[in-house]
Amino acid sequence: MTMERRAVNRGSKRIGHVKKVRYVKRDIKRRKCRKIKRSVPVVPMALQELFVSCREVFKGPGTVPLPCDVEKLCCILDNMKAEDVGLSSNLQFFKPNVPVKGSPRVTYTTIYKCNNFSLCIFFLPATGVIPLHNHPGMTVFSKLLLGKMHIKSYDWVDLTNSDDPAQPCEKRLAKLKADAVFTSPCSTSVLYPTSGGNIHSFTAITPCAVLDVIGPPYSMEDGRDCSYYKEHPYASFTNGEMELGEEEGEGYGWLEEIEVPENSQMDGIEYLGPQIADI
Repeated sequence: MTMERRAVNRGSKRIGHVKKVRYVKRDIKRRKCRKIKRSVPVVPMALQELFVSCREVFKGPGTVPLPCDVEKLCCILDNMKAEDVGLSSNLQFFKPNVPVKGSPRVTYTTIYKCNNFSLCIFFLPATGVIPLHNHPGMTVFSKLLLGKMHIKSYDWVDLTNSDDPAQPCEKRLAKLKADAVFTSPCSTSVLYPTSGGNIHSFTAITPCAVLDVIGPPYSMEDGRDCSYYKEHPYASFTNGEMELGEEEGEGYGWLEEIEVPENSQMDGIEYLGPQIADI
């Protein structure tokens, strides 16, 4: 089962929400002989604006948001803060001095999901990894809300006969788009179905929270399944179609599709932050 598919389809599985992330902690005291008037939680303007804009921008499978719509969503996301989804750097999960035991697992929660788009948050403990994977037919906006992480991304280089089933290619050439460390707050990154770093990986340096806007979401039934890849240096293999010098070759790599790696397993938790007003 793939990464986003798990994030969408395992939403009903409650896995130690408070224990794992301490996303929200509520202390409720009961009082006798007195009725307590409960206030209705207010949805942060930024989160509601993001939801409404996504509903307008994402038109369904086979479509890509217009440049003006991409700019609109980036503007909203660039101004979003962790508090807009109920998070705070003061939560124990984000304390950099908290020791990591064993192989840390990534946790996710789904804020909202429909056929056209989904809003998810991924929680990566320090040294946690989301391995190199693709986003077929999708446009993805990633906003680092908290923490510091390394992001590496590639795009395919179109080679003659690379998609010819009669000439299978176990390793495909890809161009490096990003290989850098990002620290919140930072600008939103955007990847497209065939550009912008559609194949990427995350490695947390400190505990991180990443808000992903994905349109359309992963769907095995609709042919949008996730694949994972192993990297090989450009110099490891020869290529008759394209020969690069040593320095130029550093901007490229060979990607080999692999089985679902063990470190791609995630834990799903219930979203306990501000709720979207779906009106």
